[in-house]
Amino acid sequence: MDKNTSETPPYLAGVIGHPISHSKSPKLHNYWLSKYKINGFYIPFSVTTDKLQDSIKSLISLGFNGVNVTIPHKTNVLSFADSVTDRAALIGAANTLYFSRSGKVHADNTDGYGFIQNIIDEIPDYDFYDKTAIIYGAGGSARAIASALISNGVREVGITNRTRSKAQIISENLGAKISVIDWRTAPETIQRADLIINATSMGMTGQPDFSQPISRAKKTAVVIDIVYNPLITELLKEARKLKLKTVGGIGMLINQAVPGFEHWFQKSPVIDDEIRKFIIE
Repeated sequence: MDKNTSETPPYLAGVIGHPISHSKSPKLHNYWLSKYKINGFYIPFSVTTDKLQDSIKSLISLGFNGVNVTIPHKTNVLSFADSVTDRAALIGAANTLYFSRSGKVHADNTDGYGFIQNIIDEIPDYDFYDKTAIIYGAGGSARAIASALISNGVREVGITNRTRSKAQIISENLGAKISVIDWRTAPETIQRADLIINATSMGMTGQPDFSQPISRAKKTAVVIDIVYNPLITELLKEARKLKLKTVGGIGMLINQAVPGFEHWFQKSPVIDDEIRKFIIE
């Protein structure tokens, strides 16, 4: 018998989206695979919407353990998942799929987990209970963050977005603890917020800077920017000038990847300064 036939096949996972070149997930997961000397591969796949379901079926047949899901598929994958976690159902989107040996597709959303864990990593003693938050933006990340904040004891979350109707949808879906704040009056509302969160693309390299003033923030407020390129955004710089605590976006990116990596590759990765530096190079 050829000795190679008795070897354990490699663990396989990946990320699907269209486009896919922007994704940091391959760099992150393959770094951990190399670090822990795991026999596995994490592969990016450019998949269009019309090929989504067939592509997932093909990956299952090839022995993949699962995939991450990015734009524009996070909502669509729920329609053919065999099971959906409560948090993914509440958010209405999935970013992580697990494939069972029988070929079933299990959908989860780890964005909210990554957001909360990032704050805990940066401010270990932070207590979310009875706090208030304001989130700028009303996309999928904002929805995941709002849901996670409520689950962790935050009393009220205000959503503000240039297109008010998108914020209204989140409020209607997530319940009474979510309120809608008019974009124009947000600067006046900010003084009540314990957590000030940018969940838009404002401040990202190549995008307009964050346009909302935070000068009225209270001294105990924490400013969080989910943008990680650049690592220190203009919003975070402004917050530091005001002597406010800040949390950058790179930790959310890394933390949201942990549950998938644990499931697909049977290893709990350690998050340290080395991986933070590597992922933004």
